[in-house]
Amino acid sequence: MGHDAGVLGGVVLHKPFLNAIGNPTGEWVIPWISSSYSLSACITCLIVATFAFKIGRRGTILLGNAAAVVGSIIQATANSVAQLTVGRIITGFAIGCISSAVPTYLAETGVEIGDRGPANAFNAIMLISGVPIAYWIDYGCIKSNGQWSWRVPIAFQCIFALVAGLCMLFLPDTPRYYYAKNRHTEGDDALERLNDAPIDSEQVQRIKREILIAIEAEEEAKSSLHWKAFTTSGIIDHTPMKIIRRLCICFWLPMIREWMGSSLLAYWSSVILSRVGAAPSLVSLLAGILNICFALGCVPLYFTIEKVGRRSVLLYGACVMSVPMLIITVLQAVPATQSIQWAGIGIIFAFLFVFGYAWQGCVWLYCSEIAPLEYRHVGGAFTGFGEWLMTFITVFAGPIGLTNVGWKFWLWVLSGNLVAVVFVFFLCPETGGKTLEQVDFLFSKSAFVTGMKKAERDLEEDEGENGNERWIELQGKTAEQHVEIKG
Repeated sequence: MGHDAGVLGGVVLHKPFLNAIGNPTGEWVIPWISSSYSLSACITCLIVATFAFKIGRRGTILLGNAAAVVGSIIQATANSVAQLTVGRIITGFAIGCISSAVPTYLAETGVEIGDRGPANAFNAIMLISGVPIAYWIDYGCIKSNGQWSWRVPIAFQCIFALVAGLCMLFLPDTPRYYYAKNRHTEGDDALERLNDAPIDSEQVQRIKREILIAIEAEEEAKSSLHWKAFTTSGIIDHTPMKIIRRLCICFWLPMIREWMGSSLLAYWSSVILSRVGAAPSLVSLLAGILNICFALGCVPLYFTIEKVGRRSVLLYGACVMSVPMLIITVLQAVPATQSIQWAGIGIIFAFLFVFGYAWQGCVWLYCSEIAPLEYRHVGGAFTGFGEWLMTFITVFAGPIGLTNVGWKFWLWVLSGNLVAVVFVFFLCPETGGKTLEQVDFLFSKSAFVTGMKKAERDLEEDEGENGNERWIELQGKTAEQHVEIKG
């Protein structure tokens, strides 16, 4: 995913690449080739919502990896704009499947509450590491003028897809998925493997009880859920568990993330950096360093996400990122000198480092945690749809906008950072330190952060082994009344 996002940006200015696809003219052709990948991923995420619950998180990931192999082969052997675009579209389909399912899979296989954050943070590190890997492969290959100089970097992504697919063959689906599909034997087996404990142990029984109670609560909420409610539930959600509001957050949060400018800088770093007037080899070198900086920003999240909390990382990260983006906008508006351009590049480095920490991995984690169990595949699809829709808009319109309106285009990016602050402050409660089932309870009490404070205090009154029983009590139910646990 990260490799494919970065690999084309390093070769779009390379003459052998342009010669191979017929030296296309028109300012829209190259942006279209790049953004067709994002558009395909965007549409795929909606399609995935219709079948992901049938084939499971695991099946969706396997399908995505298989499509990634096919798409990368078509791209690497391309001799025309049409073939390259078809390859990008197939690869986009693959990424739509993978990006919809992986965060949910990681969240639902977390054994302990504190496992979800580090697991998704590590996933973000691996994802973004693909971008600098792609750029450094590009940097090493473009020194040659042969056709292999751009075909090898593109074909290299097959390795990632094959390794991931082979590993997935030996892993089960999530216990929550199995129980939701009434496949209790497989769910029990998955819980035993994840916890390294027998199904009749106290720990495993506690987890199973939470999952089954949450499933029943969501079944009861189904009667009030209808798709027409999406037209108003972004503002007012009358469903008992605020299902539609939560799915809307899954859509808007990643869309805002891409609005903040990361994709523009990742996809078109070579083009943006070339405006300094440096030699092409230096531009490629700087682009590689820039993307290493981006990946390094994700590393601290692994160690701090559970201590700092999701809401704080997102909120304060957006506040901090607004400052360098404002500086970038101002520097683009004043008369350009080489020193100002180099200063702008330095600020871009700082922005991407903070973005890597605050928003790159945390958004996927947060959306996978707030989506209700039976609609978690829909939440994952909405998350991917929001991200890839805005990525398509940014990647396609970005270079055109920079050419036609200049520095004013950065005002659009700056506004995304400011909107992020307001959105998180009012609509995104803290999900860290809670089970996925307890998150259901928070949203059942209020649609806004301020209204959830009392519910959070209630949950925090009892911790440790009594936390689950306290949650059941707050729901007004008991496990014995609603589910029969079989060892």
